[in-house]
This record gives sequence, C-alpha cells and structure tokens, in this order.
Amino acid sequence: MDLRQMEVVVAVAEEGGFSAAARRLHVVQSAVSGTVRALERELGAALFLRTTHRVTLTPAGEAFVPAARATLRSAQEARAAVDLAQGELHGQITIGVMQGLYAGLAEALADFHREHPGVVVRLRQAPAGEVPQALRDGTVDLAVAALDGPLPRGLQTRLFSREEMVVVTAPPADALAAEGPLTLAEVAAMPLVDFTPGWAVRLAVDRAFRAASLERTVTFEVNDLLAAADLVRHGLGVCVLPPSLAGHFPELAVRPFAAHAPSWTIRVVHPRGELPPAVAAFVRRIGPR
Repeated sequence: MDLRQMEVVVAVAEEGGFSAAARRLHVVQSAVSGTVRALERELGAALFLRTTHRVTLTPAGEAFVPAARATLRSAQEARAAVDLAQGELHGQITIGVMQGLYAGLAEALADFHREHPGVVVRLRQAPAGEVPQALRDGTVDLAVAALDGPLPRGLQTRLFSREEMVVVTAPPADALAAEGPLTLAEVAAMPLVDFTPGWAVRLAVDRAFRAASLERTVTFEVNDLLAAADLVRHGLGVCVLPPSLAGHFPELAVRPFAAHAPSWTIRVVHPRGELPPAVAAFVRRIGPR
C-alpha cells in the first residue's frame, strides 16, 4: 500500500465516482479503477459499492478513508517541515467557505499566494452547518463560515469579521426603496425573499425576528444569492443580508435597521492543537478584518 493508492481512494470517496476522481487527479478513469481494484485485492476487502448510477463506500471503505486522509496529511506535514527548514513552504490547503464569502477572502488569498507561491489553496463551498463535520472528517483543513454558539470538541475558532445586517430592496424607483431605517416590524410586513433553512443568513434572521416576537411570511425561499438578488431587483420582495454580501449587487438599494439588526459573525475554524505549517501560515494571514 502506498500514498498514491490512498490519494486515489480518497478522491473517489470525495468526488463520488471514478470519472470525477480521474478529472481531479488528471489521469484516465481506467487508471483510477485499476488502482482501486489493486488496493482492494491487497486489503482483501471491497472499499466501494459500484452501481450504474453511483459509487458508495462499503463499511470497510468507511473505516479506510479517514485513516487514509490522516496518513496523507501526515505525509504532507513531513514534506512541509523539510521545506520550512529550507526556508520554503509547500503543500496544499483545503478551505471550506460559504457561498458569497469568496470576495472577502480574495485579499488574504492573494497576499498568501505572493508570500508562499509553493502552497496550493483549494476552496470548497460548504454550508455552515456542514463545517464541523468536514473538519472532523479532514475533508477541509480550515473553514471560514458564519458560526454561532459552542463548537464541537476538538475545534478552535477566531473572529474574521462581524457586521449588522441590512435590508436590500429594489432600485430607488420602486416604492419599497424609500430612504431611512426600517424596524423589524416593518420588514416583517413586507414580502420577503429568504434563504432555505440551514443557511447561516436564514438562521441569523430567524433568531432576530424570534427575539422580537415577530412572525413573518417568506414569499420566496431560495438557495442562491444571485436568485435572491434577481427577485429583489424585480420588486418581488426585500432580502436581509450582511453588507458584505449586499455589496455584490450595487444596483440594489440598502436600508439599515432602526434597532436590533440581525448580526452576522464570520469565524475562521480549524482543528485544535498544532496545525500543519501551511495551514498555520494561512491562519496567521487571515486575521480579523
């Protein structure tokens, strides 16, 4: 058994199929299939259940993949330690990031790349609710997400940014786009474009209205920022967003809350304890904004 075999199995598990794993690894699908079959023969157990529509892990595969990820991380850390001793930093970082936060990370990513060009950074979109499990599974090395409340054991967090949310409305020609702050009660009476349960924006907005003992009617429920903005742009409702996300749509009007605005807190989350050199360097770079 070697590291390349482990890398292939992990790629198939994470991508959900042999073709997708081959694209990720830049090899032909037959090479991926052959590597997996050879390893299964060596282990004496099937790692994947294969059907015409999907590939899933067997119980043996479920046990193998986390151990393989840990072994691959250890190998990367060993290489990185040697590079660091020679004054260089290499390796790969996988960052879990929520939809809409890429722009906020761009400056930190650019600075980090200039400082450490030998480190490959991969971004993986992940809902806030999936971040803790992704960190425990090792599918991401760190995450930037809106998380409130206590974290599961073994994880550590630091502040990245904090904002008070605003109300995004149609362009000023629309009647909803009058100037001035809005109360939570006024927003509750408006047609609302909201996000599906589980989205961090939705959780924060739900919490604010619940604290004010206000009921509201969600006219549209979407799972995409562009879809929300398009509905607002056509005057079909208003949307509550953090200013950093609202800034993606400068053609829309923005109104503050008069009081008790929903809060939006973005945190950097990573496993507790000593981090691999490349991950630790990025965490240092991505300080509070």
